[in-house]
Amino acid sequence: MGSVKQVAASRVKLARLDELPLGTGKTVRLGALELAVFRLGDDTVRAVENRCPHKNGVLAEGMVSGHYVFCPMHDRKIDLNDGLVQKPDDGCVKTFGTWIEDGVVWVDVG
Repeated sequence: MGSVKQVAASRVKLARLDELPLGTGKTVRLGALELAVFRLGDDTVRAVENRCPHKNGVLAEGMVSGHYVFCPMHDRKIDLNDGLVQKPDDGCVKTFGTWIEDGVVWVDVG
C-alpha cells in the first residue's frame, strides 16, 4: 500500500484510493495503532481498530457486505460507520474519520 505519511498530529495520509481494493480490508499500522481500512462499494473508505472486541479477530481479514464487516473468527457483524457490533451480539470497535482529497485517502487518528 505504500508508505504512510504523517502530516499533522491527527491527520495521516493512508494511500491513494486506487491502491485500496474494492470490497476488502487492508491492515495499516501507524506506530502502535493498527487499523482495518475498507474501500466500500460506493468508493467511500472506512477505518476501524483492527481487532474484534469478542476474541480479537483481525477485522481486515473479514468479509465486507455493504457498510458492515464480519469478523473472520466468529462472524460478528460490525457496522463500519459507528463501530457497533450488531445484535444479538454486543460490543464496539473504535472508528476513525476518513476523507478523500484529490484521490488520496486520509484518516484522523486524533
